[in-house]
Amino acid sequence: MAADKDKKKRDKAEAAAAASGPAADATSESAEGVVDDSVEASADTLEEIIAEASEAVEETAVEAESLSDADTALLDLAAADLVAEMRSDMLRAQAELVNFRTRVERDRVANRESVIAEVIRSLLPALDDLTRAEKHGDLAGSPLELVATKIRSAFERYGLRSVGEKGEVFDPHFHEAVVQLPTPGATGQTVADVIDPGYALGERLIRAAKVAVSVPE
Repeated sequence: MAADKDKKKRDKAEAAAAASGPAADATSESAEGVVDDSVEASADTLEEIIAEASEAVEETAVEAESLSDADTALLDLAAADLVAEMRSDMLRAQAELVNFRTRVERDRVANRESVIAEVIRSLLPALDDLTRAEKHGDLAGSPLELVATKIRSAFERYGLRSVGEKGEVFDPHFHEAVVQLPTPGATGQTVADVIDPGYALGERLIRAAKVAVSVPE
């Protein structure tokens, strides 16, 4: 009985092995076939992409070679115009930069003169007192004479100059007529006397000179 049971078990095992063997082989062969098909499809796609790229490159080369002399000349002319335009823009920018620097320098000088003029204008009353004292002979030999000389020298270094001289033609731009003196034989208006001198800094008038003017009778 035991021998019969063992035989039956061996027969079942052999039958199962015989049945499973061909199915497993078939499954393996099927998987290998799918892989091979995928590889072949990928290779075909890659070859198609390479072929299309090659055709595109050839078409571009043909189009470039197919340009006529007139087209080439137009392209050259366009390139020359572009270079000329860029050069013009560059020169224009350089000119604007030069003009900007000139304006900045002019404004700087004008601002400097304006500040100096304001400082001098605030000190003019003291300078007038020294000038009057000098006319009356009060400065000669006194310490104030040296002070007046130093002040005038300092102002002159900044370009300050006096305006208004006796005997010159009256100019309303530089002279303020405090009094008019009818004078026999006078044919025009002339400065007869300077009451308070005027001052100018460069072309900027700080204060007009106060003068007495000789006029015809």
